[in-house]
Order: sequence, then C-alpha cells, then structure tokens
Amino acid sequence: MKDKDRHPYIGTLHEQLAAGRIDRREFLRTATLLGLSATAAYGAVGKVYGGSAAAQTAASAATKPKGGTLRIGMACQDLSTPHTYSWVESSNSARAVLDYLTVTGPDNVTRPSLVERWEPSADLKTWTLYLRRDVKWRKGRPFTADDVVWNLKHVLDPKVGSSTVGLMKGFMLDEFETDEVDPKTNNKKKSVRLWDANAIEKVDDHTVRLNGKSPQLAIPEQLYHYPLLILDPEEGGKFGVGSNGTGPFELVESTVGRKQVFKARPGYWGEGPYVDQLEYIDLGSDPAASMSAIASGQVDLLYGTDIRIAEAMEKLPNLAMHKVDTSYTATARMQPQKPFDDKRVRKALQYATDVNVVLKAAHRGLGMPGEHHHVAPIHPEYAKLPPVERDVAKAKALLAEAGYPNGIEVEFTCKTTPAWEPAAAQIMAEQWKEAGIRAKLTILPDTQYWEVWTKVPFGFTTWAHRPLGVLNYALAYRTGVPWNESKFSNAEFDRLLTEAEGTLDVDKRRLIMAKLEQIMLDEAPIVLPLYRAMFTFSNKKVVGFRMHPTAYINANEIAVAS
Repeated sequence: MKDKDRHPYIGTLHEQLAAGRIDRREFLRTATLLGLSATAAYGAVGKVYGGSAAAQTAASAATKPKGGTLRIGMACQDLSTPHTYSWVESSNSARAVLDYLTVTGPDNVTRPSLVERWEPSADLKTWTLYLRRDVKWRKGRPFTADDVVWNLKHVLDPKVGSSTVGLMKGFMLDEFETDEVDPKTNNKKKSVRLWDANAIEKVDDHTVRLNGKSPQLAIPEQLYHYPLLILDPEEGGKFGVGSNGTGPFELVESTVGRKQVFKARPGYWGEGPYVDQLEYIDLGSDPAASMSAIASGQVDLLYGTDIRIAEAMEKLPNLAMHKVDTSYTATARMQPQKPFDDKRVRKALQYATDVNVVLKAAHRGLGMPGEHHHVAPIHPEYAKLPPVERDVAKAKALLAEAGYPNGIEVEFTCKTTPAWEPAAAQIMAEQWKEAGIRAKLTILPDTQYWEVWTKVPFGFTTWAHRPLGVLNYALAYRTGVPWNESKFSNAEFDRLLTEAEGTLDVDKRRLIMAKLEQIMLDEAPIVLPLYRAMFTFSNKKVVGFRMHPTAYINANEIAVAS
C-alpha cells in the first residue's frame, strides 16, 4: 500500500501508540482494519515494544508434519444452510470446505482471506475489497467478484433469516413497512432491504465495493461473522456432502449426531491442509465420554471441555491444555411481557444476583464476573461503570413498586450443556428466591432449546465471544434484528450504536459505549452472570492448534505428529 492510499487515521494510530494512549492490541486491530497489512502493523509495534511484537506474527519455525487423520470431538450438526447457522460448531465443520472473506485470529487481529486486501474511505462509508486472483473452486471455476456479490446479497436478504442482517443493518440496510399486517398488533410488519441499489457494487472481476449509508469501522470483522461462509452461488445457499468450496477439504460423509468426514483437497490456495483426513466425531453430552475418548486416543482434540472434568483432565500426562480469556457468556434475558414488561421487575433480578458467587460456583472462577450490559473488559471500547452490587432489599422494593409486594413466579428456561449453564441457572434461581422471585427452572436438551430460544419469555442463552462490543449490540439488541431474543427496542440505543460503529478513535467510542451500557443497565433486558474463560484439551501429538476465543477451529492449520 502506497502512503497516498493509506487511510489518514493510520498516522494518528502511530502517534497514539508511541504516546501510550492505545495499547498494542488496539493498534494492531484498528490498523489492520484500515487496510495496513498485519506484517506492517506488527513491525510498527515492534519499534515501540521491541522484537517480541514481531515474533507474535511469525509462524512456528518447525516444519509441521504431514499426513494422517485429525479426529476432533465435537457435535455434528445439520449443515444444510450455512448463512443461517446459529452454532459455532456448524461453522467449524463447514469452514473445512468453505472460506471466509477475512479471518480474525486468536490475537483479535483481522487478516485477509479470500479478500487479499481492503481499503476504507476516509469517512468509513465505502469499503473496497480486492479479491485474491489465485483462488479456484474445488470443481475448477475461478473465484470472482460475482461470487462475493451473490453471497452478500443472499445473506442480507431478510427472507433467508441470517443474523448477518443485524450486524450490517446500520451500514447497508433500510427498514420499511410491508403490506403484511401483524394480527397481534394490527400494525404493518417491518422488513429490511439494501439502502441503495448500488450498495453492493461489482467494480471488476476481482473488486467489490460496499457503499454504506453510514460510517462503519468493523466491516472486515463483520465479514468473519461465522454464518458468512462463502458458498458456491450455483448451489443456491445449500450445503452438504460433495458441495463445492474454495476451502482446504471436501465433505465426503455427514451424519447428524454421529460423524462428519472430510478429505484433503489438493491445490488449496491457503495454508495446509497438513492432514489427509479430518473427522468430527459426536461424543454426546456426557463429559465422561469426552474424557474417555481423548484419554484413550479415540479423538485427538476436543472442541471444548466441560468444567466438571477440567481438573481431572489436567492430570492426564498425554494431554495439553489450551485456555484463553473471552467475552463468551450466557444471558438471562427477559422479553417485555408480564411481569417483565415493567423494567423495575427486570432490574430487581439484577439486584438479586451475586455475579461473583455464580462465577466461582458455576465456572470454578475461570473468567470474569459479569456486568449486566454485555460489553466485556476485554473489549477495546469497554467503559467501566459502577457495578450492580447485590442488594436483596432494593430488589424487593422494586418488585413492590411494580405491583408485586408478594413477589413473582416465573418460568426460567435453559439448556443442558455446557454444564456450567444449568449450574449457573440453578444458583441464580436460589439467589432470586431471597427477593421473592420464585423461578421454576426448565432444563431442555440443547436441540429443543434452540427451537424455542427466541420465543420463551425468560431464557438463558449462550452468546459467543466477539472482538468488539458493538458487534454484540448489533447482533443482540438492535431493534428488530433476527437474534434480538429479548425483543429489546430503544431508539436512542439504536442511534448511539450506529454512531459508535462509525467512531474510530477508541477513547471517543468508549464515551459512546458508556451511554449504551448505561441504557442497558437502566432498561435491564438481561442478567449477565459471568464472562467465561474458554479452554479445551488436545493430545500432545497435535501440532499448530491455538485456542480461539470464539472456539473456531481452522483445521487446515493443524497437523498430527506420528
């Protein structure tokens, strides 16, 4: 990139880094988002911090072994419609065959993938994506801008039902009233569409331009949202055994709940693959089965490890532990129907919760205590607000003010796994009793919960790690988006979120985020007990695996020593 083509804010970032106003991580994240290569960004960090920064980008000097089979214990799910995935596990399976336009690594730095480089305009309203020219689909057709345009239009079509709509709504979409009437409210239903006919523009065969209606700082990170896998348009949004892809493997066998098998693809454009065959093996929900499988060599790596067996796993001499702090959590979210239509009731639940006790008892203290606004301390724009300390008397008073002097009875729904979730739900339910909140706990098998997760009035739902707080807010709390399970709607929140999404300076964005976090605390749509550390185990013969904070598995980077 020539100096004249660099985004003007990169110079500001250099000054902020040198002056200590931003740390290494924030410089790397923002500079690479603005189009600076990871190599150049790490080089700049190295000048300030010394050679250790540059070393972070270097691949292992040792040559990875080749050949063999990599076996991973993970749920084997239905893979048929990638753009609507709501499970990380589904994306891990499909990403063996399908690539993303960008990749955000375990270090929170976003790098090119199918997009070779990108250039944002100075006002962040226009992002130009330059595609790799050496990529071919497995069946031989060249990868082009037409493929990208089709995928972006497909994933943003509200009829598809992708959560990507929530991420990009403020940047790419307009809301409008349809002719269809909602029988419950007698109001016309709303939908979304591209804000302009030229919003997704093909410039040439290897260049795509996104023309947004408002500034957006996180387009490269949005392009790595896990349902935004790049599909072959000729397959119409479907995926399965034999599907075409630009990725490192071909799916040759898939049985939901049992096993998925992939064969290495010759001539892959990227790194690897190092193994000849990849297998995902469904070990079920019993943690003892997972422990037995990896201890006996049935699998080489686990997608995740149940908190109940972590201590025992650490004692097995043939295993290596992988751990990373994350913003992974679960939220006890309330929809605005009685008694949760009164924010005093919702706030009472927050005051009745002791997050430190939940973290220690449900997750062995591995992670951070929750704050009831869904922005974690590891997010760069996190604003530290006074915590909501447990206050049972205040919770009771709020219930009485809301017209419930004798308390309330509610049904609280959660899923079976991971084990810390029902454990946390039970602990919170016991805490709430002291305030007069009597919660009947309903624990559903995972598949049953995900069928109703947006419908139950009071549910406890997993939310994966995302590198920015604005991404959480766009997906889960922007008005009307597919994953807004709390049905939260606040016009000022939406306005501030769009403003935050377009604010590069992290200090200025943090000021906006403080207002957003305060709205969340005031309106209280959720109780958030903890942010969990993510960890898992592999056999020590596994080479090249790094624990990703979102639990993504890039199997093309992993090798198995004989």
